[in-house]
Amino acid sequence: MPNKPKKEKPLASTKTSPNNAINQSHGKENPDPVEEANKNNAKANTATQPPPATQVAKIKYTVPIPALIKKDKKQHSSRYNISKNRELQKLPLLKDARPEEREDLFIQKIRQCCVLFDFVSDPLSDLKWKEVKRSALNELVEYVTTQRGIVTEAIYPEGITMFAVNLFRTLPPPSNPNGAEFDPEEDEPTLEAAWPHLQIVYEFFLRFLESPDFQPNIAKRYIDQKFVLQLLDLFDSEDPRERDFLKTVLHRIYGKFLGLRAYIRKQINNIFYRYIYETQHHNGVAELLEILGSIINGFALPLKEEHKVFLLKVLLPLHKVKSLSVYHPQLAYCVVQFLEKDPSLTEPTIMGLLKFWPKVHSPKEVSLLLAVLTFQLKLPAGRKKS
Repeated sequence: MPNKPKKEKPLASTKTSPNNAINQSHGKENPDPVEEANKNNAKANTATQPPPATQVAKIKYTVPIPALIKKDKKQHSSRYNISKNRELQKLPLLKDARPEEREDLFIQKIRQCCVLFDFVSDPLSDLKWKEVKRSALNELVEYVTTQRGIVTEAIYPEGITMFAVNLFRTLPPPSNPNGAEFDPEEDEPTLEAAWPHLQIVYEFFLRFLESPDFQPNIAKRYIDQKFVLQLLDLFDSEDPRERDFLKTVLHRIYGKFLGLRAYIRKQINNIFYRYIYETQHHNGVAELLEILGSIINGFALPLKEEHKVFLLKVLLPLHKVKSLSVYHPQLAYCVVQFLEKDPSLTEPTIMGLLKFWPKVHSPKEVSLLLAVLTFQLKLPAGRKKS
């Protein structure tokens, strides 16, 4: 069969709309000369202008700037030997026990508080048993504070051992090993993760030391030089809350145990020597100086030679360490205490201070200048210089 001619498709409607008006303009037989000129100018401009920026160039990449991000409070935990058997049984309240049973129940609760838990790798573990220990610690604090005649001879080894088990541990490595100066207004302190329990242990031990029933003659069997040395090691903790408790605990021990006073001063000197000449990094210098300020205030007159040596060989060299501003108020107070007791030490103190005068550190220079002016006021009237 012959091929049938294909039917022509009907022309599209000639009605115009705002959407096809531009397309219809291309079908005009006589284009507008003004429009043609505009098209030619647009082509010429396109040839001379740079191409438009691509979408990739318009994308804004956000670069993280650590300095602008507010850091959360850092937490760490010391190296504990976590107890294996951590399932604690809640014991009856001490106030509900019969008088003859309270001492045994008191000891049982103290021993319960020797169980150590994990607060870092799995902080949500053992929540029930952690709460049992926390409640027991709070009860012990209240019991020692409000009751009389309960600190018997059997309680001393139990209470001191519980304190040692919870607190004496290996501190974690410093978060700032280079020893850069700590700025309290800018830097966040590194907090101890196990503090919910440690705080109450410190409170219990303070109430224990301050109890009217406390007898140093019995306690000295357990609070000895080894105990003091381990206590002083904790002053390097990065948690300021712990150092504040330690300051009070050490001050109470210094006041109650006369036989340990010389040893405590000697060990503080050793800490300062290592800080000045070896590490130049220690978190508890300000707290130790604050304790020494009270100790120096109680020195009898005339001053012993060892005390004068401490001023010239320990306190003055502390002015040369780069982080002087962290503990300068406490250091200046200690030096002033010496000069008020013996004004004849003022001149060698100022001369010794000038040996450590900074050459390129203006803030430290201002601090030393104020110290010199303060110390100069302690000079005898005939020795003051304008």
